[in-house]
Amino acid sequence: MLGVFNIFSKRQKKLDNDTVDVYEYESIPSNLKVQAIHIFREVIDTEHYSKDNIYLEIHKILCKEYGVFTLKEYAQNNEEAIFDFLLNTKDYQKALDIIELFYRYFYLVLKEKYKDHVTYSKMIDDAIIELNERFKENAIGYSFESGEAIKVDSKFIHSEVVKPTLKILNNSLYKGANEEFLKAHEHYRHKRYKECLNECLKSFESTMKTICDKHNWTYNQNDTSKKLIKICFDNNLIPTYLQTQFSSLQQLFESGVPTIRNKNSGHGQGVQPIQVTAEITSYMLHLTATNLLFLVEHEQQLT
Repeated sequence: MLGVFNIFSKRQKKLDNDTVDVYEYESIPSNLKVQAIHIFREVIDTEHYSKDNIYLEIHKILCKEYGVFTLKEYAQNNEEAIFDFLLNTKDYQKALDIIELFYRYFYLVLKEKYKDHVTYSKMIDDAIIELNERFKENAIGYSFESGEAIKVDSKFIHSEVVKPTLKILNNSLYKGANEEFLKAHEHYRHKRYKECLNECLKSFESTMKTICDKHNWTYNQNDTSKKLIKICFDNNLIPTYLQTQFSSLQQLFESGVPTIRNKNSGHGQGVQPIQVTAEITSYMLHLTATNLLFLVEHEQQLT
């Protein structure tokens, strides 16, 4: 695995203050597509006996989802069909579809297959790291985490809040909450903002229910987030000294995730359709991540 090199042109751009700080979301540049293909080939070419099957499976998935028989007429093989389509498509979402499918194959299939093979396992990890570095380097606002393409709004929030939240939820105990949180990101990436808000609240409630189940705290399955928050406070999930120091913490929880969702997504729209903006949705996602991280980290400290 060759990795990422700090070549002259990159260093010169930094010296010239020509680096881009704002993420691009609706365009995948051709050089990034080529870099992704190099990464995929470096890993898959090592799979001598099954590389053709990998390309076949990914090509079949894409054709079925897009409702076509092939991605390229008269292609010599599935590899050519996939990568030619990737290089030529103007649809950034389809480009992300392909890149995410290869990433998912690495993350979900190859990592499991080679979990006991130190060298190859490290190669896969390095490939995933490099893929994310290439996206960051090109200022394209997506990161590949926990088997999904995640939209990144802020480098700091993503690294300090979203990634730790995905990591801490990535176990069987929080499987439901993790799936809902990932669905929220998927909806957000596709601009389905109301659906995103619904999944955020589901994840928030699922996390509290999981904590209640783990500690045998009584609750009803149809309890609202407000009731679940009260149960968590009543059972000292939040240390007393923090409840005193942050006297508005419960109010923050009650007026944060649940209220935003309830006012903007959870009820009928009435006469005037409710517009859920990207800004509200982004805030919701990050508020949800912060709350989930806070709850699970404090749950781990309980005896």
